[in-house]
Amino acid sequence: MKTVHLKHDDRGAAAIEMAMALPILVAMIYGIFQVGLLYQANAGMQHALGEGARYATLCIPSGSTCNSPSNTAIKFRIANKLFGKGDGNFTVADPVSGTGYKQLSVSYSKKMNFLFMSGPTVTLTRSKKAYTVI
Repeated sequence: MKTVHLKHDDRGAAAIEMAMALPILVAMIYGIFQVGLLYQANAGMQHALGEGARYATLCIPSGSTCNSPSNTAIKFRIANKLFGKGDGNFTVADPVSGTGYKQLSVSYSKKMNFLFMSGPTVTLTRSKKAYTVI
């Protein structure tokens, strides 16, 4: 009968190391994915604001005059151009009129989730001025 000394036997060491490292690796990859969703939402907000600003500067012919789009139409345009929602919430604010411009604003709120623990609620807010000719 052969005697096995435990301090010289390394069978199964790789399995134990993998069992300890794998949960940490999976949590880090999932966390990177969650941050990627924030970047995607930010890109969607910037795109929607650009489309809304472009639309706000248009001249809609009405007889011999030119009318700018209504605030409701601008807000609807922004809401339709948003992408990257994931499991967060977008909020499109009503355009605010200033002297010669409209202030457009979108915010995104998402509760971060990192598999083994819940993270903070992250809120991104972007705004853009659309200068109008009228």
